[in-house]
Amino acid sequence: MTQPTPAPEFGDRFTRRQVLRGALAGGAAIGAGGLLAACAGVQPGTGAIKGSPPTGDAKLKRGGVMSVGATGGSSADTLDAHIPVTDPDIMRNWNLYESLAVRSPDFASIDYLVAESIEPEHTGDASSWIVTIRDGIEFHNGKTVAPEDVIFSLQRIIDPKAPKTGASSIGYIDTKGLKQVGSRQLRIPLKSANAAFVDEIGQYFNAIVPIGYDPSKPVGTGAFMYESFTPGQQSVFKRFPNYWQHPKPYVDELTIIDFTDDTARVNALLGGQLQAIDNLPTAQIGEVIGYGGYKVLIAETGSWQPFTMRVDQPPFNDARVRQAMRLIVDRPQMVLQVLSGQGRIANDMYSPFDPAYNSSLPQRHADVEQAKSLLKQAGQEGLHVTLVTSPVFQGVVQCAEVFAQQALAAGVKVNLDQVNTSIFYGPQYLKWAFAQDFWATREYLPQVAQGSVPAAPFNECHWPPKNAQGTRFTKLINEATAELNTAKRTELLHEAEQIEYELGGYIIPYFSNQIDAYTGKMGGFVEAKSGFPLGNYWFKNVGYLA
Repeated sequence: MTQPTPAPEFGDRFTRRQVLRGALAGGAAIGAGGLLAACAGVQPGTGAIKGSPPTGDAKLKRGGVMSVGATGGSSADTLDAHIPVTDPDIMRNWNLYESLAVRSPDFASIDYLVAESIEPEHTGDASSWIVTIRDGIEFHNGKTVAPEDVIFSLQRIIDPKAPKTGASSIGYIDTKGLKQVGSRQLRIPLKSANAAFVDEIGQYFNAIVPIGYDPSKPVGTGAFMYESFTPGQQSVFKRFPNYWQHPKPYVDELTIIDFTDDTARVNALLGGQLQAIDNLPTAQIGEVIGYGGYKVLIAETGSWQPFTMRVDQPPFNDARVRQAMRLIVDRPQMVLQVLSGQGRIANDMYSPFDPAYNSSLPQRHADVEQAKSLLKQAGQEGLHVTLVTSPVFQGVVQCAEVFAQQALAAGVKVNLDQVNTSIFYGPQYLKWAFAQDFWATREYLPQVAQGSVPAAPFNECHWPPKNAQGTRFTKLINEATAELNTAKRTELLHEAEQIEYELGGYIIPYFSNQIDAYTGKMGGFVEAKSGFPLGNYWFKNVGYLA
């Protein structure tokens, strides 16, 4: 079985942090002060405040303007559909453009957008796919989307001379073989069969744009059209009257404003300058609720912030040491101290919403005595290790501090080496023996393709090991990747997951919640398990209450 096709190399502009693996620059806002949430009656996982009705099915009226506060942003902000970097960039992408299909906010199904369908060309064969474009869907310039536009978009994304963000997820497409096969259909051949193709092409940064696309005059199929853009400050969009999901969008104008300071963003919401904000810090949940007239949206996600152990470097090249480090972690304590209760314990495995997630694996609990025993067997009593940490995601550094304290009980001394993000994602990134990182919600196979096979672009654990179990893991992943039969694929993945559960290099203590806030005058916001704020940033679904 051949190895998965490696993705094109990225230039300096597209660091691991920038590509974000489908994640967000701001991430889920977590920090101190979670007791405020409990006192205020927040129900984690429901996204609701006690006594407040859900707004997803609210009666909405047409009209009005909406201003949203986005985390971060800089003078390097972009409108390019295929290279979103900052949180405001990503927010703009979801509203200006659309890909062929994306995961629904609840992560339970595929929402087809530009595409009407994406199906294997031949039954039981995942090596070639037929895309049928939605009938009559238009770009903002009035052009009807055609197969030639999809071909142009894919070639632009995978261009080896200037690969875009999505090149790491769909670089296995045979761009030379792309071909129109009908007035609304095209054939997409792959260099290697991939049953996860729909999930991997269905990312917000794989948007469809027209031939001749100019990022300075952006045109897409999204619910909102470009009006103005000032990098690092704000962008303004107007309602696209010919949007295919009539009567959406509801508001006439959308303004996205950059905020680098959390307090300023919250104050702008409470002062009425904004109607919604992403990434509400937990310390300010009580303030927002207590102010009156505002709501907090809390979504349980599959977002995870792991510790990464290189399985090819001592002391972590000994599986007993990796197992011991996992047994050191008191997961409930981490959820309480690091997330202020805004999350749930994990089991050192990612992709919890994948139907193939192996829930039969026993929940791992802290077991200091067993950890000591394993370290003794490995000749590593009194182990001293350096953990490289950085504020790459809210709560990560605090998580490192809690882990270091917990490790002392097992006789392990963890020396924290805190570096800034530019150093963390500099030349040493993917070389740290023991570090941390962050990922967003993904299905298992797309996640493995990004971080847990030899050819993965972000293989921070250098997994799998070069032994019989590692060879077996890679073989299982390759077979599952090509397998379209769900039952057979699940069987293969369960075995692969068990190998990674027992021998892997990740310590995954928890999954963090996504927390946002908005005015009670608006409705249409829904929880997004995907981890994208404010219901996948889909402001097409949002309007003022009738």
